[in-house]
Amino acid sequence: MLMPMTPVTPLAESFGTAAAMSEPTTAAELAQLAVRMQLLSESFSRELLYEFDNNNGPPADFAKHLERKGLLTPFQSTKLLKGDGDGYLLGGYRILYRVASGSFGRVYRGDDPRSGNIVAVKVLRRRYLDTPKRIESFEREGRLGMSLDHPNIVRILNVGKDDSTGGYFIVMDFVEGGNLRDILQIRKTFELQEALRILEECVVGLAYAFSRGLTHRDIKPSNILLGTDKIAKLVDFGLAEVNAVQQTMIVGVKQTNERAERTVDYAGLEKATNVPSGDIRSDIYFLGHVLFEMIAGEPVLPPTKNAQTRMSQRRFEEVEPAVERLGRKHQFPYSVQKLLQKAMALEPTQRYQQPTAFLEGIKAVRAELAGNIGRVSSGRRAAGPLTVFVVEPKPKLQDVFRTSLKEYGFQRVLISIDVGQAIKRYQQQPYHAAILDAGAVGKEAIDAFKRLVNEANSLKLDCCVVLILNVEQRHWVDDALAAGGGEVMVRPLTLSTLYEVLSENIDEVLRDVEASHHDAND
Repeated sequence: MLMPMTPVTPLAESFGTAAAMSEPTTAAELAQLAVRMQLLSESFSRELLYEFDNNNGPPADFAKHLERKGLLTPFQSTKLLKGDGDGYLLGGYRILYRVASGSFGRVYRGDDPRSGNIVAVKVLRRRYLDTPKRIESFEREGRLGMSLDHPNIVRILNVGKDDSTGGYFIVMDFVEGGNLRDILQIRKTFELQEALRILEECVVGLAYAFSRGLTHRDIKPSNILLGTDKIAKLVDFGLAEVNAVQQTMIVGVKQTNERAERTVDYAGLEKATNVPSGDIRSDIYFLGHVLFEMIAGEPVLPPTKNAQTRMSQRRFEEVEPAVERLGRKHQFPYSVQKLLQKAMALEPTQRYQQPTAFLEGIKAVRAELAGNIGRVSSGRRAAGPLTVFVVEPKPKLQDVFRTSLKEYGFQRVLISIDVGQAIKRYQQQPYHAAILDAGAVGKEAIDAFKRLVNEANSLKLDCCVVLILNVEQRHWVDDALAAGGGEVMVRPLTLSTLYEVLSENIDEVLRDVEASHHDAND
């Protein structure tokens, strides 16, 4: 349903079409044109000409005079000097200047002469005015947006068609600031906590939309706005999918089975993972990409304009190893790396299944990085020197573990080929960490892993139990994690990655050793 508009004088009726006008040759002619365009009142224009003191002077000079006084924008001056009589008013809103441009529409800063409120006006490009499907999609975007009212979603105020020009427009709140893509081009990266806050606000907005039966379908940095108040807002639900079950909740949207047009990246992901259009997990996947780019300063998916490449399944299969590789390169904390890997897993069932679950994951990481959780408190830490127990039957790997773990801060490194010894030793004298190599030991390591987790929980002590699986053992992951604790890692992995897991789960002892270790290497 279109909102009623206050009637305005049609532009064509007031001075004819733009084609019938000629360029002003004097300041007086430019002033007259500005009055016709309802940019100035007639009495005010006479005062301005008197002040300018040269009615026959160059129109460009008079335009600059009006710009300096804040009465015209450069956008308006340029149009007036060309004799362009179109595009100053749209549906009763004054168009001030263009702020963004996309494939299907342009966004202008404008104001409402009736209230003085600053607004953003999105205008459908002229070339689509004869394309009913494009018009329907544009109006649908506006109506969907008007059904959403949330601080992390840009509010849609109006959607309509201008009688005088035939142009279609959407009016929304104007966000003082910029979009994330443009900000990243300047800043390159965000501090980790700030990036996580921005992501959290986006997920909160997405969760609200999902509760109303909507998925976004076009998550990318340019569709995230950051205001001067630093609040993140999702914008452009033009490709949003309506959940048929909840469709009746959307005000003013007729029920239809027509699928919205999909972006190429979304279509490529859905083809690679065999999920239907509008799956909320696709939005979660691409929000993971946004976080990665904010903290790495580079996208994990190499940018390309080639549609065939963007639709390639291999392109998406390379994301997970790229996240791990680039995460090490940029030294992401282990908890952040895990958050990204879960959000951006190629297999949809391995991702966060709903925005609320993703939100909880983000909050947990933010709290951990702030020092609120994730560290072993003195009250839950086993007594004695910092000790790790390693189950590894291969002599060469035993030597590697013994040397590297002592170098990284463990005061005692206990090694055995028998997983039973790991449990027995813990029952006799609890230690702080264990590494069980199931690739070398086999299924027994899974049982020992679960036993150690249970033993630590029963004693109310923190023990970082790490299970290492070979690739062909990935199907054991769920069984191991049923223990309700510990860390499971799948080869290939590096010692530095393993150490990150240990250091995130022990306490400041290892962190301090890590810092001194890096300083020495530097």
